[in-house]
Amino acid sequence: QVQLVESGGGLVQAGGSLRLSCAASGRTFQSYAMAWFRQAPGKEREFVAAISRGGAITNYADSAKGRFTISRDGVRYTAYLQMSNVKVDDTGVYYCAAGMNSPSSRRNDYNYWGQGTQVTVSS
Repeated sequence: QVQLVESGGGLVQAGGSLRLSCAASGRTFQSYAMAWFRQAPGKEREFVAAISRGGAITNYADSAKGRFTISRDGVRYTAYLQMSNVKVDDTGVYYCAAGMNSPSSRRNDYNYWGQGTQVTVSS
């Protein structure tokens, strides 16, 4: 059992930056690949980015490439999503997820989920 708690969401203007954090419980953080998903109003939850257990391998959705960076801190048991040059279409609830597989883009590959943090991008 793992608990994930997201933070860092808020209101940001288009073109600006925001950093999301995901704090994980326990010392087994290193055993899990971590990922970020998001869900816009009326839309399905979609993949944003993922990172391997050791942090050497990353995986990004096309919409995130070149703008977002996923990272992790093994000492603090925390994963991050650095969002730059944000767009209005980036608006949604962002969810942190943890799973035992490689940094997958599939929702079913993740066993644990946070409660989400709202990101709103204004024009």
